Amino acid sequence: MIILGVDPGTLRTGYGIISVAQGKTIWIASGTINLVKLKTLPEKLKKIYFELTDLIERYNPQEFAIETAFYGKNVQSAMKIGYARGVSILAAVNKAIFICEYSPREVKKSVVGTGAASKEQVNYMVKSILELAKGKVGLDESDALAVALCHSFRIKGISRKSTSWKSFVEKYPERIIQ
Repeated sequence: MIILGVDPGTLRTGYGIISVAQGKTIWIASGTINLVKLKTLPEKLKKIYFELTDLIERYNPQEFAIETAFYGKNVQSAMKIGYARGVSILAAVNKAIFICEYSPREVKKSVVGTGAASKEQVNYMVKSILELAKGKVGLDESDALAVALCHSFRIKGISRKSTSWKSFVEKYPERIIQ
């Protein structure tokens, strides 16, 4: 199964594509849709939509995972992220892809183990899990890969309800970084 993860934004939208098959998770592609040079919000939204549509057509993901908007003090920023989320979801809907949404805390907890993890901690763990440590991975890109990983863990049935670390390690040895 191929999963497209998206970290929406109006300056940069991160995307990460992974494959999950036979208990293995493999990195396929990732990057950032850079929107900094575009002046208007409609131009940015159009670029997000067409870039994600192109990625969907190129990689044919079966599932689409996106980070939900968090509620901050700046209403304008939250609304703009909402617009970016909307066009991202629309790209998936138009290609009839199953869509799941995860909160930032849920994504961080699934990848790092704590919902209060920093972007740098998420970046480190994503590179470790996907064995990308040699290359430079931007924070928006690693956030999108983390969203895809979060969804893959949900599919695999990895639960936070494990009674101990020992039982978790025994059940999921592939998640342990040596």
